[in-house]
Amino acid sequence: MIELDFKKQNGLVPVIAQDYRTGEVLMMAFTNEESWKLTLETGIVHYWSRSRSKLWKKGESSGNVQEVKEIRVDCDNDCLLIKVNQIGEAACHTGFVSCFYRVVKGDELKIDGKKVFDPEDVYGDAK
Repeated sequence: MIELDFKKQNGLVPVIAQDYRTGEVLMMAFTNEESWKLTLETGIVHYWSRSRSKLWKKGESSGNVQEVKEIRVDCDNDCLLIKVNQIGEAACHTGFVSCFYRVVKGDELKIDGKKVFDPEDVYGDAK
């Protein structure tokens, strides 16, 4: 088993998800030891949800699953870059393809992305 350093950030390791075809950065989340093992075992990205304090299989509610294509580990074993096949329209729970759909312009945030679904239609009140 690949040994990640889960000690530095209270049992969590940051994960950047990137579309393996386009190179677009889709999202950033965290993994813990359990979600890391599940990701390796299943080939589907699992995360640890800090806001819900629970294991989270990406796409379990939306159907927007992330299939692992390649995993890169940084030099300190405390950050991951996972290149994924994004199955479904979007990675972001707000309905955008990427969580990084806003750009800083002066002192404002401007939307610079495509919204592909309405979160209310997908999640209702359970985001």
